[in-house]
Amino acid sequence: MQTRRFIQCDVFTPTPTLGNALAVVVDGAGVSEQSMRQFAAWTNLAETTFILPAEDPQADYKLRIFTPTREMLFAGHPTLGSCAAWLHSGGKPRESGIVRQECGVGIVEIDSTNPQLLFFTAPPTGIRPMREESFEAIVETLEIPRAQILHSAELDNGPVWQVMQLDSAAVVLALDSSRVRWPEFKSIGLIGAQASDHECDYEVRMLAPSSGMSEDPITGSLNSALAHWMQAEGRLRHDVSVAQGTRIDRHGRVSIAPIDDQNVKIGGQTHILIEGTVLL
Repeated sequence: MQTRRFIQCDVFTPTPTLGNALAVVVDGAGVSEQSMRQFAAWTNLAETTFILPAEDPQADYKLRIFTPTREMLFAGHPTLGSCAAWLHSGGKPRESGIVRQECGVGIVEIDSTNPQLLFFTAPPTGIRPMREESFEAIVETLEIPRAQILHSAELDNGPVWQVMQLDSAAVVLALDSSRVRWPEFKSIGLIGAQASDHECDYEVRMLAPSSGMSEDPITGSLNSALAHWMQAEGRLRHDVSVAQGTRIDRHGRVSIAPIDDQNVKIGGQTHILIEGTVLL
């Protein structure tokens, strides 16, 4: 075991402690995979990350991402939070204003022009129809009024999402997340437009995460997949803001910005709340 730099931060919120917490082992080189998994289970946070030296010559660092039960190829709030922790710890990108993170889905670019509001370029998302049995199970279990379902799909950007767009944020917020649990249900994403007087354009919920909770506070990878889906179908023509975590007393805020006809950026604020060392 050795002493390593450690940061715990709060991601995708303007209000510290009301976002999605992330544990970051900044000096991850030399930590065995078994130790990574054990430490991630011990932190008991949605995700714990380990920053490693880059293997790809284009990258500034390599990131491994773990939930308490499994490793993930990509996740949004670990991407932004780990980048913020790396910069806070003295990391310098090869190219000013762009951090290139190597992870399970390849190189993810992070716009660090404004260190207070980082944006990652959303990785490609596979879009396909949701399987009928999955659709029916979600609708029946959550008791979603069928007339209020506008769109549905299965999205894949590393994680695989079963998503539905409902006709309002109010309908999204009214659903009982305790009815769906992993592993019977996996990664359900719901989105609905907010009322015109709300500060955000959409409300998003992510139900049945593998972390053991009934609902994830704020989910960058889901918002990334939703953005690509809406863009592909012509429903994302300008910058939008998303609220998430409302039903579980979080104040999540995600910014979505189209880059061109096929690419989008996902942004949010990160706050460093705990900084020190850990023996691993």
